[in-house]
Parts: sequence; C-alpha cells; structure tokens
Amino acid sequence: MFESYDLNTFKWILLALSSFLIGLSKTGLPGFGILIVPLMAMVVPGMKSAGLLLPLLIFADLLAIWVHRRNCLWRHILRTVGPALAGIVAAFLLMRAIGVNNPGSDVLMNRIIGGIVLFMLALRYWQTRFLTPDKQDRIPHNLPFALVMGFLAGLTTMLANAAGPVMILYLLSVRLPKTQFVGTSAWFFFIVNWLKVPFHTQLATLTLETFLLDACLIPAILLGGLVGLVALKRIPQHAFDKLVLVLALAAALKLLL
Repeated sequence: MFESYDLNTFKWILLALSSFLIGLSKTGLPGFGILIVPLMAMVVPGMKSAGLLLPLLIFADLLAIWVHRRNCLWRHILRTVGPALAGIVAAFLLMRAIGVNNPGSDVLMNRIIGGIVLFMLALRYWQTRFLTPDKQDRIPHNLPFALVMGFLAGLTTMLANAAGPVMILYLLSVRLPKTQFVGTSAWFFFIVNWLKVPFHTQLATLTLETFLLDACLIPAILLGGLVGLVALKRIPQHAFDKLVLVLALAAALKLLL
C-alpha cells in the first residue's frame, strides 16, 4: 500500500511529525504551522504534498471551528472569500500548466513552496518585530486591501497551504479581539480549504490513496491537539516560536536548493 509515495521509515516519521504539529498548531502553539508545509514537501515532493496535506488540515479545521463556533465575524470572511477563490483559480491554472507528472515539476514546485515559506517567514518577522499594537492602525483596512489580502491568501494556500501570515496581517488591520481573531481565522481557512478540494481533485493530487494515507495520520493530529491544549497553559510560546522560525527557514532553504 502507498507504493506511489515510496515511503520508508524516516518518511513515515516525518509524516507523523507533520500531523502531530497540525494538531499542536490548531490548539496550542500556532507558530508550528509554518513548519508543517516544508516538512511535508520533503516527504512528498511537489504538488502532491499540497494534496496530501489538505484533508489533514480540513480535519484539524473541524476541531478549530467547533472550539470557536461562536467567535466568528462573518463580514470579514465575506470580504475575503471571493478574492481568495480567485487566487485559488489562478494558482490552479499555474499548477496545471506546470503539470503534476512532468519531468522537473517536483523540483520546480518544491522551489515555489520554499519561496512562499521564505516570504511568509519574512512577513511574520516584520509583523512581530515592527508591527507593534500602536502601529496596527496604520495598516489599511479598506475594501481594496481586503481584496488584495484575500487574493494572496487564496494563491498561497492553493500552492503551498501557507497563507496564515497573510490573513494575520488582514485581521490585525481590523483590530479584532483575540477570541474573534482566532475564530474568524479558523472559519476562513475551513471554508477556503473546502474550496480547494475540487481543484486538487482535478489535478489528481487528491486520490483514494491520499485519503487512506491521511486516515492513518489522524491519530497523530489528535495527539498533537491534546498536547497543544496542555502546552498552551504551561510552555512559553515565544521561545518555541523562535525555534520554529529557524527550523522552517532551514527546511525552506533545503527545498530551494
């Protein structure tokens, strides 16, 4: 089983670790989310990594929206979901042009994924270093800004499942309280991830084999979710975030090179 993925013991460990980090990031330490994408691409190269990761994210999204089912401000989702769909379509056309099985497509897509992760790391660094609460009012929060952020979120999430920092920037601009910030983000990604399903099916990056492999990894997500709930109360997130940024940077550079 899973012959097309050419899995060995080390790859299984990385898949389990990635799934564990999905649960951990959804419930306790969101900084780990940026590390999942390059780890998955190191196991399953190219577009197939995005397709393999998508059902796992949707499963984790179900946990997140159940926790935050009453903490969503729908007007912000309605402003960004439309342009996000446009970004998904643009990314789909690019991925189809590259081709899933074309020679060299895995290397090219890994470099695209690595570049997106590097961009997101730079954006996140800028947010944490320079975007202090007293400067957040300077971020434009008009409709054109929402349209641009929505499109970028759709583009990057379709290509690499890595749109978190883009939505963080938009949600910071509208100054949401913490619970509504988390809840609105959770619902946005739940909707957007479902919108990506038919496109990944068309690209053949979502198959029966993909779902069977993902089903094997669900226990690791649940374990990560439980650990995240404990870690949220006991572990200083700031120190872990620095470690994650360094690891994600190293993984992204490996994908590029």
